Amino acid sequence: MHKLIPLNALHREDLVRVRAQIWDLYRDLKAYQRQPEEAQREALAQRFDAIFTQQTRFATLTRTLKGIHRNKAELLRVLEQPEIPLHTNRSETELRDYVKKRKISGGTRSDEGRRCRDTFASLKKTCRKLGISFWQYLTDRLRVAEQTIPPLPEIIRKRASAPGY
Repeated sequence: MHKLIPLNALHREDLVRVRAQIWDLYRDLKAYQRQPEEAQREALAQRFDAIFTQQTRFATLTRTLKGIHRNKAELLRVLEQPEIPLHTNRSETELRDYVKKRKISGGTRSDEGRRCRDTFASLKKTCRKLGISFWQYLTDRLRVAEQTIPPLPEIIRKRASAPGY
C-alpha cells in the first residue's frame, strides 16, 4: 500500500473528496446490509467502480484506488451475502493479544513451545467468548475428582443448538 502524503493543494483536495466518496459508499453499504434491496445492488457496484477507477490529480492516490478496485469481488461480497461483516476488526482484535505477547517475548524456542502457546491462547480466547474465567477453567481442569465446568466443546455445542442462536 502506498503512503498517501499529498504534495500540494490539488492533491489534498482530491484526497478529501475521495475519502468522502468512500465513507459515503461505506455508509450506504451498511444501510444495504441492514435492509438489502435488489435494486440497490447494481447501483452500489457502479458507485464502487466509479470511485475506484477514477483518475485523480494525485498519481499515488489513483494507483491506490486501482489496487483496491482489484479486490472488488471480496469488498462487495456484502451485496451477495448481507450477513457477513463489512470489516475485519473482530478478526484483527482476536489476534492482537497474541501478537503483542509474541513481539515482547521474541517468540518461542521450539515447535512444542509454539504449540503450547497457541493452545493456551486459543483456550483463553474461547473462555473469554463463552464468558468463563480462564483461570477458573484451568484450575477446574486440574481438579481430578470434581470438575464443575463442562468441557468447552460441550458448552459450545449446547449454545450453538440453543434457540435464537
